[in-house]
Amino acid sequence: MDTMAAIKQTFFQECEDQLVELETGLLAIEKGDHDPETVNAVFRAVHSIKGGAGAFNLGDLVHFAHIFESAMELVRTGKLMPTVPVVKTMLRAADVLADLVREARDGKRYDPSRSAVITAELTALAPPPAVEAEPFADFDFTPVMVDLSDFADLGGPAAPTGFRIGFTPRADLYAKGNETAILLREVERLGATVVTCDTSAVPLIDALDPEGAYLSWTVELDTDRDEAAVREIFDFVEWDSTLTIEPLGAPAAHPATPPDAEDGDPPVAPPTVASSRESGTPVPEAAPTPAAGSDKATVATAQATIRVDLDRVDRLIDLVGELVINQAMLAERVTEAGLARVSAVATGLDELEQLTREIQDSVMAIRAQPVKSVFQRMPRLVREVAAQVGKSVRLVTEGEATEVDKTVIERLSDPLTHMIRNAIDHGLESPEARLASGKAEEGLVRLTALHRSGRIVIEVADDGAGINRPRVRQIAVDRGLLSPDAKLSDEEIDNLIFLPGFSTAKMVSDISGRGVGMDVVKRSIQALGGRITIASRPGQGSSFTMSLPLTLAVLDGMVVTVAGQTLVIPLTAIVETLLPRASTVHSFGGSARVIGVRDSFIPLVDVGQVLEYRHEAADPKSGIALLVEAEGGTRSALLVDAIQGQRQVVIKSLEANYGRVPGIAAATILGDGRVALILDVDAVVSGSRTDQTTPDFSFALAG
Repeated sequence: MDTMAAIKQTFFQECEDQLVELETGLLAIEKGDHDPETVNAVFRAVHSIKGGAGAFNLGDLVHFAHIFESAMELVRTGKLMPTVPVVKTMLRAADVLADLVREARDGKRYDPSRSAVITAELTALAPPPAVEAEPFADFDFTPVMVDLSDFADLGGPAAPTGFRIGFTPRADLYAKGNETAILLREVERLGATVVTCDTSAVPLIDALDPEGAYLSWTVELDTDRDEAAVREIFDFVEWDSTLTIEPLGAPAAHPATPPDAEDGDPPVAPPTVASSRESGTPVPEAAPTPAAGSDKATVATAQATIRVDLDRVDRLIDLVGELVINQAMLAERVTEAGLARVSAVATGLDELEQLTREIQDSVMAIRAQPVKSVFQRMPRLVREVAAQVGKSVRLVTEGEATEVDKTVIERLSDPLTHMIRNAIDHGLESPEARLASGKAEEGLVRLTALHRSGRIVIEVADDGAGINRPRVRQIAVDRGLLSPDAKLSDEEIDNLIFLPGFSTAKMVSDISGRGVGMDVVKRSIQALGGRITIASRPGQGSSFTMSLPLTLAVLDGMVVTVAGQTLVIPLTAIVETLLPRASTVHSFGGSARVIGVRDSFIPLVDVGQVLEYRHEAADPKSGIALLVEAEGGTRSALLVDAIQGQRQVVIKSLEANYGRVPGIAAATILGDGRVALILDVDAVVSGSRTDQTTPDFSFALAG
């Protein structure tokens, strides 16, 4: 990749950050935050995209960003109030700007007709200034001729034309790749200049910060252009510098002290002067470009970041996974050799295990990212879907800083998209129906993320009408998905919407109604090792809760033995362990069995029989039951032969390295070098229900 392509790629990466800041600021303004800094942040985001796009000659992007920027300038200067309609227009403009950025990044030609409507709306926000009535229009003046020739010799020198510019960059200006010399050359294009560089703030070499900014410039510009033309040159760097622009006839302002200079720093050299264009002497080159700010307070508090290729991080994680496996193997070999009882060896192994765990946690933290990157895509989706179905919807997000592995984040977008579409299209009532039921016309969709018991929980909730259970049940019966005489609880009826081909839509649309959607969500969540549950209250709304692992690289598991095979059961699914007794185990309906746990009966699942490790059911009294919580919050007891212990294991994809195996989520390598399979708890429980013939649908329903 050549240098220009790399710079362009960096520009588009920064555009994504600017677009996030733009939408975040606009949403804050929409909620009533009219703080000048919030408005300035939005303006800077648009302005930065425009400035960068101009450097790469992206005409369509520059044109639209300029119109958007002009409208934001009116808000910034108080000439346009950020009312709800104004902000909604700007939110739609932000969507168009995002489309322009991505199509420019992908090298596609943007169709101007797609932005014609929003361009007209933005332009309408800045109407031409009204023509004021002439003062004294009602008076009748009689013109009088005055000969001023007698006073010609009394005239003083002509009023000076031009400006005195004071320019003091801060270190942030250089850190963003800007160059002072280029700015001074642009000023020179407006007319003859005399440039003075003030170096008095440069400290001695032992006190010099290579990332600092110590120079300031004074430019005397002779031009017939107005101040706006001069200010436009510095517009892109105005927030990272101290800038003064005064008419040449005005008294000189005191020069600003460079922000990185300290009291007592001795001057190194007197100010240097560069000749004007008339003398032909070029403007001096700027000092070497520092890389970052050097304010002592800034350096102490700012967090430096670097961009690292994701493949390198993945490689590091793989190597740390191998380190964990080898550490476990070493511990196994030491135990076999009988050396574990030696205090020095035991201490060394404990320290190695602790260090390995810390390294693994640190490396996993590198891939951890806040879910904010996914959540911030949803406001645009909500606006588009709400407009399509003619509903007024407000999205509230909470827990955006909750961190999860990047791999999980990348695969969250599709399930969340389906669920939010479903909440708006099916969950929320029409504005008329909401008003008739005493609700606010505007519907509410809440998107929440939080950590719970070593997992991430994401909830999509709405304040709509809730699930119409009689209708859902009838649709399932009509489509042959449910027996008419089946007895279902409310929770089981709610879970019918996850069945393949189930849909409550009355007509096919671009949003829903093609028989796909929530079953896709369920499969996507299960593929991530998670589960999804529903809670609904008629007339008050519904909530869909996804529980996902924090990472797809490691997990804490219980190592068990089943029919001579070693399996790993995710620890987050296990509630407690039980020793079955003859008095607590009951058979019914053929091979089905339940176990009594504190005045309730829970299905007992023989893992070895479900996975076909054995054909005959094992004796419960000779095994151990693991009480697990499966999908929908339902509980089952997994019957295993023995428990070997609890370990943290490295997840290896079985599907990528071998093939898909029903009931198995992944694989791992144990300390003795053997491959152990990681159990898919939900699949095993569902498989046992499908295979068993029971009179109660609650045992036969396969999610």
